[in-house]
Amino acid sequence: MDDPRAIVAAKRDGRELSDGELEGFVRDYTRGEISDALAAAFLMACLLRGLDERETLGLTRAMVGSGDTISFSGLGSPTVDKHSTGGVADGVTLLFAPLAAAVGLAVAKLSGRGLGHTGGTLDKLASIPGLRTDLTSEEIRSQVAEVGCAVAAQSPNLVPADGVLYALRDATATVPSIPLIAASVMSKKLAVETDLIVLDVKAGSGAFMKTPDEARELAERCLALAVGWGRNASAAVTDMSQPLGEAVGNALDVAEAVSILRGEQGGRLRELAVLFAAGALERTRGMSGEDALGQAAAAIDDGTALDRFRAMVQAQGGDPRVADDPWSVLPKAPLREPLLAERDGVLAAVRAEEIGLAAVALGAGRVRKGDSVDPAVGIVVRPKIGDRLTSGDPIGEIHARDRDAAAEAGRRVLAAMDVADGPVDPPPLVHVWI
Repeated sequence: MDDPRAIVAAKRDGRELSDGELEGFVRDYTRGEISDALAAAFLMACLLRGLDERETLGLTRAMVGSGDTISFSGLGSPTVDKHSTGGVADGVTLLFAPLAAAVGLAVAKLSGRGLGHTGGTLDKLASIPGLRTDLTSEEIRSQVAEVGCAVAAQSPNLVPADGVLYALRDATATVPSIPLIAASVMSKKLAVETDLIVLDVKAGSGAFMKTPDEARELAERCLALAVGWGRNASAAVTDMSQPLGEAVGNALDVAEAVSILRGEQGGRLRELAVLFAAGALERTRGMSGEDALGQAAAAIDDGTALDRFRAMVQAQGGDPRVADDPWSVLPKAPLREPLLAERDGVLAAVRAEEIGLAAVALGAGRVRKGDSVDPAVGIVVRPKIGDRLTSGDPIGEIHARDRDAAAEAGRRVLAAMDVADGPVDPPPLVHVWI
């Protein structure tokens, strides 16, 4: 490319970019031949000016083409890849991968790290001592064949362009762009040649898409990319008007996932993971909805899904004892402060993004590109919209390094929760399947 600044200027001025221009810019940035500053300007121009469907497909092809692809032909089981667009206390992937493996599907997933106020699956898994996510293509294929599931990172050989752009978006306030999110999500999905792509597109205060209509637009843009690639995909627009689970952190998220897999905890997080596993069974094996739901729930109740989780952790070098006694393995914050309800009433609304940001401020996420993440800190918030609260009752905990940080996080969490006097209907878990 002669002068990459011309590409940035063209998009800044609203011109459509050609496939060649997109490919050249992505290639050169991935190779380190374009500075972070210029790439950040490119991302901001894309966010402000937008990318049409052709440009989004071109960007996605350039990102996939920056590395290798993985084929899973000959496994003997339907292969599935699942992705969430990000939220607060969203541990679905930690549950879905072993759960789907337990019901006879093969799950190969390339995940990312946290973006903005949202938690990343890789950051959560990294809290398990010894666990590797930097798997080679052959290691992913071998593990899926043996264990039934693998969750790995982009690598120098697997969608490396998304790895570097993903980190830069997080650090430059260019996350909430539908074309950039779609290209990022689908580049990881399309680089792994599975039989089915399942998309969980979040909508609400804790998501990048604040309304179901915006989330549906993103889902349809992602599905259009799958169609353009000739791939089978489905999507659900799901609720993120409040934290999905109870844990907002990294080690805390893992401990919650284990509690659910052990049958010790129910709630919306478990319900959504079961729905996605059942949907994958319906679409790959032609099962009825009722039978698929029953089989997915049974895999948690009989311990099969927990066994797959343990095997996945061990295969990736992690300490398998995390599946039996999480807190004997996971890092713990030195301070655990109770979170107490401030007044009587019914929880009416939650600004989930603010809770996510409070966790980031504790160290559970990144403020700048390259920041380290503290796996031990985070927030637990137990009540859901529609639940009755009593003043002074414990409703969660703050896990922090010092009392000042804990006090500030507690203040932010309580300020993000609106309490009403009368009854409040909880939001639907799934807005629409596409």
